[in-house]
Amino acid sequence: MAIISVINGPNLNMLGTREPGIYGAQTLADIEINLTQLAKELGHELVFYQSNAEHDLINKVQQSQQDNVSVILLNPAAFTHTSIALRDALLASGTPFIELHLSNVHAREPFRQHSYFSDIANGVICGFGPKSYELALHAAIPLLEQSSRD
Repeated sequence: MAIISVINGPNLNMLGTREPGIYGAQTLADIEINLTQLAKELGHELVFYQSNAEHDLINKVQQSQQDNVSVILLNPAAFTHTSIALRDALLASGTPFIELHLSNVHAREPFRQHSYFSDIANGVICGFGPKSYELALHAAIPLLEQSSRD
C-alpha cells in the first residue's frame, strides 16, 4: 500500500459554485470522497489537501518525503502560471508527481497555457473535469509499481 498525496491550490475550495460551466458542479469534497474510495479499491492510501496559500502548499510538498508519500497528484490551480517557488519545492522533494487540471488549460486564455510544472511532471492530465483526478490516480499506479521495483 502506497501513500498518494493530492495537493490542491487556490480557489479549488470554491468548486461547485465557482464557474460551474468551466469547472463543473462537483465540490472538492465530492471529488475527495470519490477519489479516496477509488484509492482504497486500488489498495492505496490517499491524503487530500487544499490551500489558498502558496507557502502552505510548498510546506506540504516539502513534507512529502518525511510522510512517505510515493506520488503527488497536483492541481496547482492559478499557481500553475506563477509559482516558481512551488516548482522548486517539487524539484527539491524528488517525489514523483502528476500535474492535473479540471479544465483544458491549452484551450483557455493565453496566460493559462504556460505551466511552471509540466516540464518536470511525470505526466499532465487536463480537460476532463472532476474525472481528471481519477485519470491522474490511475496514471500514478505505474509510477508506484516502478518505484517499488527500484
